[in-house]
Amino acid sequence: MTTTEDVFNELRQVFDPEIPVNIIDLGLVYDVKIDGKTCNIRMTLTSQACPEARTIPEVMKRRVLDLDGVDDCEIDIVWEPQWTPQLISAEGRKVLGIEDPAPAAEGEAPTA
Repeated sequence: MTTTEDVFNELRQVFDPEIPVNIIDLGLVYDVKIDGKTCNIRMTLTSQACPEARTIPEVMKRRVLDLDGVDDCEIDIVWEPQWTPQLISAEGRKVLGIEDPAPAAEGEAPTA
């Protein structure tokens, strides 16, 4: 039986062709749920004008549908919450040469 971790592992193989970081480390995938043989993914893109807006979800679907026990993959692209560079993982930041943001003081919003 396929698990959400299996799905995340597959999605770590999907890259935005313009950025050398996978979509998980970019923070584009907000949620993965498996309901029977259907995988539901809630995600965003770096911008609404993303030139890869069709390609990335197609690649994601192909990878997820290759998993045993998954017969359908639904991808919901959302714009709230909006993607920001703060969503990039520590590993992704390392690849991109971005310093980790300083931790926010108690009661303050994090900064990039």
